[in-house]
Amino acid sequence: MDVFRTDRIRNVVLLGHGGAGKTTLAEAMAYLAGLTNRLGKVEDGNTVSDYDKEEIKRHFSITTSVIPVPWQKNKVNILDTPGYFDFVGEVEEAVSAADAAIIVVSGKAGVQVGTQKAWNLCEKYKLPRMIFVTDMDVDDVSYRKVVDQLTELYGKKIAPLHFPIREDGKFVGYVNVVKQAGRKYIDKGQKEECAIPSYLDEYLEKYHDILMESVAETSEEFMDRYFEGDEFSVTEVSAALAANIQEASIVPVCMGSPINLRGVSNLLDDICGYFPSPDKRSCNGISQKTNEIFEANYDFAKAKSAYVWKSIVDPFLGKYSLIKVCSGVIKSDDTLLNVEKGTEERLNKLYVLQGSKPIEVPELHAGDIGAIAKLVSVQTGDSLAGKANPVLYPKAILSTPYTYKRFKAVNKGDEDKISQALSKIMSEDKTVRVENDGANRQSLIYGMGDQHLDVVVSMLKDRYKVDVELSKPKVPFRETIRKNSDVEGKHKKQSGGHGQYGHVKMRFEPSGDMETPYVFEQVVVGGAVPKNYFPAVEKGLQECVQKGPLAAYPVVGVKATLYDGSYHPVDSSEMAFKMATILAFKKGFMDASPVLLEPIVSMKVTVPDKYTGDVMGDLNKRRGRVLGMNPDHNGNTIIEADVPLLEIYGYSTDLRSMTGGSGDFSYEFARYEQAPGDIQQKEIEARASKVAADAE
Repeated sequence: MDVFRTDRIRNVVLLGHGGAGKTTLAEAMAYLAGLTNRLGKVEDGNTVSDYDKEEIKRHFSITTSVIPVPWQKNKVNILDTPGYFDFVGEVEEAVSAADAAIIVVSGKAGVQVGTQKAWNLCEKYKLPRMIFVTDMDVDDVSYRKVVDQLTELYGKKIAPLHFPIREDGKFVGYVNVVKQAGRKYIDKGQKEECAIPSYLDEYLEKYHDILMESVAETSEEFMDRYFEGDEFSVTEVSAALAANIQEASIVPVCMGSPINLRGVSNLLDDICGYFPSPDKRSCNGISQKTNEIFEANYDFAKAKSAYVWKSIVDPFLGKYSLIKVCSGVIKSDDTLLNVEKGTEERLNKLYVLQGSKPIEVPELHAGDIGAIAKLVSVQTGDSLAGKANPVLYPKAILSTPYTYKRFKAVNKGDEDKISQALSKIMSEDKTVRVENDGANRQSLIYGMGDQHLDVVVSMLKDRYKVDVELSKPKVPFRETIRKNSDVEGKHKKQSGGHGQYGHVKMRFEPSGDMETPYVFEQVVVGGAVPKNYFPAVEKGLQECVQKGPLAAYPVVGVKATLYDGSYHPVDSSEMAFKMATILAFKKGFMDASPVLLEPIVSMKVTVPDKYTGDVMGDLNKRRGRVLGMNPDHNGNTIIEADVPLLEIYGYSTDLRSMTGGSGDFSYEFARYEQAPGDIQQKEIEARASKVAADAE
């Protein structure tokens, strides 16, 4: 592939609800640009961008893929992202590397939750955007209805550039609002001029007025001419549109049928004509030598630097670090510094990825997106630069995973393989996290939702040939006491030769500190228990608090005081005093009104106002205590509540079904509280065998 200068590059992310047609649109672009000689279909599993086995099997995108589309002496780097919310991390990475966005809306489904989430992401990253309405080949699709929905949500920003011409219900052409001219489709998305049907005159007038009003607002001179009734030329309208689109003060709406290659070449023309090249966007890092801001701004004349926005770790493709060049020109024989880790990496080869196909290039100019193979120390989020000018760029902010399950190997002995495979998956997908819960002897895997975790399990099996099973995680309860007790423990054995003798008298009481398992004090007088046995007593306590006598959960908040006892000059030993302490602890703990504590999390749930009642009712069913409700001034309510961790298993799925996918939540551990009696009883009964096993 040719090398492209910065002003000839467009980096465009495709966003939208799952199933809206992003991958089909990307495929049509690739075909029209001559990258493929046949039009692939998602259903057939033969598209350029959905190349992963999981994507082919499930018929939807799971990872972001890049397709560099050559068009009109430009290169349009198309970033095709997943639409399903479980794979939002991929979307957030892609948005951080893009300079503009196409929000794809299904004409059949209209504006969906994914459309609004895509818009919000564009707002967050200040991305210029266009909206492309697909499925225009479907007879009963109403383009006007979609435009009205968008206008209702986003106001005067929405400006249709085209609208469809239909004959006998069939999509046969379109009206260009800027040129006020009709076009009829002929073979392979080609078109010819045609008259505008008279029934469309009122829509042309309406959409043209919207467009002219938007153009007039770009300058005082234009505003004066608009009010004087002066007509703007096509060149003036196009220039004003480009300026407004780059500022995101106008969002054009286009339409077509990618499956029939209709409207796609228009969209590519508009991308090249209206969207900014990278050098029109700002990009800043921190110079590690001066500690000052380095304004890279995708300037090819500045020192070379790049940001790694995504990693691919595939057993078949190998490891690729996907970079966006922030400044300078990176060449295939460069040696670059991994600024974060301080290690140098020799590049060897540079590529652009066309889906799964690496194409070697000699260099990448500022603003371009490419890939480097086999960088040892480099991970997603790292910055690369020349050693003389190390620059550190901010990492993309990715969503936090809150859905988690317990996992274990199906086949014993696979644990190491699973650990290595998960490590590779986590380096590729930053929204997967693994934790080892030592207290409950379980391994936990976190993801963005149940579907996300299912995909990870499937990848482990297909890619890495290891099987894991997921199950409901154990909740990390704790045990403590509510009252005081005074007990003694005596360990005495005689079996020929030296015997064993240890005797302690101890008081147990709540310490008030739920962060610490135990506090140990000794107030022994007169040498009833020699000082050299005090450490043995504490060792006994340390062992006991790991698994309490109530339900074999870790113990917190206990104060143990050794105040008396006795010893034998020959038979006493550290082991004997440790055993005596264990006996005393078990009796003393059970005599001091033991209770189970459950973890409570502080939760924030953000939902559209209309779902607030349903979500509040559901939180109450989960024993949640609602602490407050605040508007976010975007039509949503933020509900703050304390909820037992036991009750939020599966919450991600339930919240999505309650809110049609529009609700979001986050939580963090707050504290431990005494669990209700029925829950304690159930847990104690369920764990009785563990307690019995520990007692043996």
